[in-house]
Amino acid sequence: MRNIEFFRDKRITVVGLASSGFSCANLLHDLGSRVSVTDNKDDAPVRCLAKKLKDKNIFVETGKHSKDLIQKSDLLVLSPGVTPVSQPVLWAKEKNIPAISEIEVGWMLCDASIIAVTGSNGKTTVTTLIGKIIEASSRRVFVCGNIGTPFTSLVKKMRPEDFVSLEVSSFQLESCYNFRPKIALILNFNRNHLDRHKDMREYLEAKKRIFINQGPSDYLVLNSKDKLLKKVSKSALSEIVWYEPDGKLNPNQQAVIKVGELLGIARKTCLKVFSAFKGLAHRMEFVAKKKGVSFINDSKATTVESCVWALRNINSDVVLIAGGKDKGVDYGLMLKEAAGKVRLAVLIGEAKDKIRRCIFKKIPVIEASSMRDAVVKAFLNANSGDYVLLSPMCSSFDMFDNYKQRGEVFKKEVLKL
Repeated sequence: MRNIEFFRDKRITVVGLASSGFSCANLLHDLGSRVSVTDNKDDAPVRCLAKKLKDKNIFVETGKHSKDLIQKSDLLVLSPGVTPVSQPVLWAKEKNIPAISEIEVGWMLCDASIIAVTGSNGKTTVTTLIGKIIEASSRRVFVCGNIGTPFTSLVKKMRPEDFVSLEVSSFQLESCYNFRPKIALILNFNRNHLDRHKDMREYLEAKKRIFINQGPSDYLVLNSKDKLLKKVSKSALSEIVWYEPDGKLNPNQQAVIKVGELLGIARKTCLKVFSAFKGLAHRMEFVAKKKGVSFINDSKATTVESCVWALRNINSDVVLIAGGKDKGVDYGLMLKEAAGKVRLAVLIGEAKDKIRRCIFKKIPVIEASSMRDAVVKAFLNANSGDYVLLSPMCSSFDMFDNYKQRGEVFKKEVLKL
């Protein structure tokens, strides 16, 4: 690993004790840092991880953030859920203490070649497929980041000849300052995460951090049909590589093909991987068929554009289950695709009133109090041949820990019918 000496004996506070914070704290402890961890939550998952860290003599505080702890640090490492305007970051700024993301820590230590993927939609699929085409070319690759496996949990295993297919979100990128992948991809840019970013400009600036430190020997892969990305490309110093629709492959596959070309992977190898790929859990995942009604788990669809894509790929009437924690989007953008196809929307979560206001004039709406209630009501209102589609257009954090838990609960309730 590179830069080990940078971290040795530094007083580092990791803010946020979920999977990435836990992994980062463990790694830094093993490198000789004087690590502390702070999380303002004090629930069962946090206490479980805290105990494991305390067993290694790592200091952990839960249920609060202490100003004294923050301001005695040499460096803060932020988990994705921690915003740049959170209290620990503001305390750190008072003392000019730098605060970086877990992704930045992984990059500083990583010996392998990094292929970083971001975008409003499609990140997980593209990150997964890039990993699969590299595997198919008989090279070693680590698939990690926002996809679910923390970067810092694997970085010790990486060698210079290896590759990393790294999914990165705007939340992770906004606290990256030196991050420089060999290949960066921005798949698309849609209205999203305005519950976190104050406006679209701030959201875009976060996304641009994926390439802002690249040089002429690096590559930036972009969709030629995205007008905004064409403007963004003008500020890049890296070599721009465009991918274009060819009528046979979807945009995600086209992006992967282009990365394959940069890595010397034959197109036929990529196509073979695509044909064998069965899709991802929680992304247009078939669950079951009950009395002629098919149930589809698309819990990963946390944007309006993802829901539109799902509807576009169903050729039957749909009962849509949607809702969750609002991300500041316009739900009315789905009406064009939903017209004549969505017979009923069953709404859940904090955003249900906002969604209702956006769509009720075009689509009948009912509300549900839980996922079980939503599944039952959707089933009772569906006809044989219909699809019940969970495609929430929202994040899950009002009712669930993450989109995976939301999807698993949906599947469990469907199978109970």
